[in-house]
Amino acid sequence: MSRPLRETEDTATWRGQLRAIGTLLPLLWPRDRKGLRTRVLVAAALLIAAKFTNVYVPFFYKGVVDALAPGDDKLLVIPIALIAGYGLARIGALAFGELRDIIFINVAQHAIRVAALSTFRHLHRLSLRFHLDRQMGGLSRSIERGTKAIQFLLEYLAFHILPTLFEIGLVCTILLINYDWWIAAITFATVVGYITFTLVVTEWRGKFRREMNVTDNEAMTKAVDSLLNYETVKYFSNEEHEARRFDKSLGRYEKAAVKSASTLSLLEIGQNATIGLGLIAVMLIAAKGVVDGSMTVGDLVLVNTFLIQLYQPLGFLGFVYRQIKQSLIDMEKMFELTDIEAEISDPSGAPAVAIPQGEVVFDRVSFGYDPRRQILFDVSFRVPPGQTVAIVGPSGAGKSTISRLLFRFYDVTGGAIRIDGQDIRAVTQDSLRRSIGIVPQDTVLFNDTVLYNIRYGRPDATDEEVFEAARLARIHDFVLAMPDGYKTVVGERGLKLSGGEKQRVAIARTILKGPRIMLFDEATSALDSKTEREIQASLREVSTNRTTLMIAHRLSTIIHADEILVLDKGRIVERGRHGDLLAQGGQYAAMWARQQEAAVHEQALVNALVDGVAKVKPELVPAGE
Repeated sequence: MSRPLRETEDTATWRGQLRAIGTLLPLLWPRDRKGLRTRVLVAAALLIAAKFTNVYVPFFYKGVVDALAPGDDKLLVIPIALIAGYGLARIGALAFGELRDIIFINVAQHAIRVAALSTFRHLHRLSLRFHLDRQMGGLSRSIERGTKAIQFLLEYLAFHILPTLFEIGLVCTILLINYDWWIAAITFATVVGYITFTLVVTEWRGKFRREMNVTDNEAMTKAVDSLLNYETVKYFSNEEHEARRFDKSLGRYEKAAVKSASTLSLLEIGQNATIGLGLIAVMLIAAKGVVDGSMTVGDLVLVNTFLIQLYQPLGFLGFVYRQIKQSLIDMEKMFELTDIEAEISDPSGAPAVAIPQGEVVFDRVSFGYDPRRQILFDVSFRVPPGQTVAIVGPSGAGKSTISRLLFRFYDVTGGAIRIDGQDIRAVTQDSLRRSIGIVPQDTVLFNDTVLYNIRYGRPDATDEEVFEAARLARIHDFVLAMPDGYKTVVGERGLKLSGGEKQRVAIARTILKGPRIMLFDEATSALDSKTEREIQASLREVSTNRTTLMIAHRLSTIIHADEILVLDKGRIVERGRHGDLLAQGGQYAAMWARQQEAAVHEQALVNALVDGVAKVKPELVPAGE
């Protein structure tokens, strides 16, 4: 049963690689770039000129040798002219080749740019589920290797493989017309044998190279994941554990690399043996022709020069073919990413969302990330224009899922979400997300400056608009106090800032965006009480006349909401204003009581610590404490 499966896998591999080439070819002939098309034609003409010039070089060499042969009374000017022609032909062949590369480089780099940009855009179109399931280390390596593969293929397939095959045919034709047909036959047989041997062995070696790719991705993914979570590794003193995991992956890569290198040496031995045997046979025939007078010494030199010129690119052909096979594998992996269909897509001709008022309605919404486990059950609520609705509940109740559905990272499995009467599935995702601003609980910043991270909310904003948003978020003075001010680089994922500082940057970013609908998902969870009160006041100011949805764990942050929804196990179990819910004495009232009790205990602990310090070192306690 394994044999048919293997054949199916090989067929699928070849089909995938041919499709990758088919995807690449249109990039060489871009429809909207006439200048690049002209460059392709000029480069092709230079390629042909280079090959014809290179094939004519041995004829000059033959003329020089025959002119200088013993007993020849030709004038000395003849070999000088032939020597000059020989040198100029070699220079011309090289110059044509270099000019070809200069002309074609624009085409190659444009193709790489288009392919990389297309892949990048497609990845951003894919669903959140895809990005949560994928490991970014392996994904980034696939894209990196894919773009390098495109560059290699464009450079070598078009201007090395095909021209080399053309030159082989041209040389064999010349040998067949001018010399013993055995010379042409042996030359052709040597070339065919070399190529066949290379193809067969390289196909066999392909599995080792693919294994290297898999293990390399695995190792790099573990390394990137570990380094991104540097603090967690340190918290648990798991440096050696991470090193062992990384080394285990490196060990598998090492075994695959040894196999790949060993089989490469066997391939090169076979290639050199094939070339050597062919060269011996052809030179014996040529030497016999010189002895019996049917060929001159110049003819022997010409044949030898042809073979050397032929076998040099042929040897290079073996290397290039191996690299092309690897490049096809790498490119196929990258193009496979573009074949992944977006889970969430816009309907054909979908309009932009229109938000004259800003009403948000969840109409009997049901949803589950996995069909076997539903998260939300028949959730219905309305956020009137300009009002604030808060959602509270225990962890795992489905609060953050509501924010993801509103942004349409996932589509509901039942019911509908409407904004001003428009089902969000019927409008463009881009217009929807531009209309909603969010301050998430887990704030992730780009490894860039504070100015860049705030301006990310609206890239065309002026510096003064950025500063004003920072003032409203109560972070402007803090930023100015740093040595580099707004040019301070926040580090990978904002690690150089505290949790509260990152959250204030995120709040400033959303304020700058200025959306019609605001969503706060535990927006002040990382702030101290004093800062939280300041920012809550700012958020209320910013939210004025804007539809606002607040997801909160700390109930003290949402007591001003026009309506509070209590979510438990995916269902709304209570709703009303803060005072009304307390009066009901239900789940919300119990949550409020627990949090108030915890706050009292926390304050009592702080007071006890202050009293203890005051007794031992009263100078450390500020006046009034």
